[in-house]
Amino acid sequence: MRKFNKNIEFKVGIVPCTADIIEVYDNSGIKRPTSDSERITKMYKNSNLIITAWLHNELIGISRSITDFCYTCYLSDLVVKLDYQKQGIGKQLIKLTKKEIGKETALILLSASIAMEYYPKIGFEKIDNGFIIHRTK
Repeated sequence: MRKFNKNIEFKVGIVPCTADIIEVYDNSGIKRPTSDSERITKMYKNSNLIITAWLHNELIGISRSITDFCYTCYLSDLVVKLDYQKQGIGKQLIKLTKKEIGKETALILLSASIAMEYYPKIGFEKIDNGFIIHRTK
């Protein structure tokens, strides 16, 4: 793993423009409904913890969560552009998410299949007591 560039700036509570968000998803390998910009806008409007990574004025990473800040935090998205992956940026986004939610709040996520080996490496424990009703659209 390469260490991330010292010029990378992490920001809490900044909602980037939808076009920049879509660019990060499309460049990351993570699938989201990026052809529907209105849906992406709603995803961010209805999330209450967003942490971003910037290199100069370029958005290169995002952590998007829904939380009550006292019991549970659902990490909906952790996404980093391909050119910046394996540099510790995702790990730093998670570290900052944990800092924001505090020690009494559990951090939970659903992993994309391509990232199943990544999360245990950065401190997540695999759990088997979950259920899902898949979206129909």
